[in-house]
Amino acid sequence: MAISQAMATSFKVEILNGIHAFGTSVVRGSTTADTFKIALYTSSASLDAATTAYSVTNEVSGTGYSAGGNTLTVSQVPTSSGTTAFLDFADTTWTTATITANGALIYNSTQSNKAVAVLAFGGDKTSTAGDFTIQFPTADASNAIIRIA
Repeated sequence: MAISQAMATSFKVEILNGIHAFGTSVVRGSTTADTFKIALYTSSASLDAATTAYSVTNEVSGTGYSAGGNTLTVSQVPTSSGTTAFLDFADTTWTTATITANGALIYNSTQSNKAVAVLAFGGDKTSTAGDFTIQFPTADASNAIIRIA
């Protein structure tokens, strides 16, 4: 089993179908954005571009972590620079956590837990009664966590 970093292929199709709202959506008639979450997974998980939804299978467990992970805050609403559209999330932290994670899944809990992106940590990352933080890259056209070029 392995975790391979990728934007979920199903997410790409769902964007074209207007499923995900990272900001207000006039098209969908909604004035609120969807809720996006991030769940952490062990090295036993199998996550990649083919992942379509959040699952509890091989999700981490431990002190300071609850199934389903943390709710994310959109820190950079969808925007563009040049020919690239992008958005970003604020960093998220599990405080006083004792966990080991090998990767993560960003998913849309408003839309039936549909997968957005898989993050591979490149190995196990551990916290012992401390903070476990996901630090997202700079919110720009070259680095933001979600980019469409």
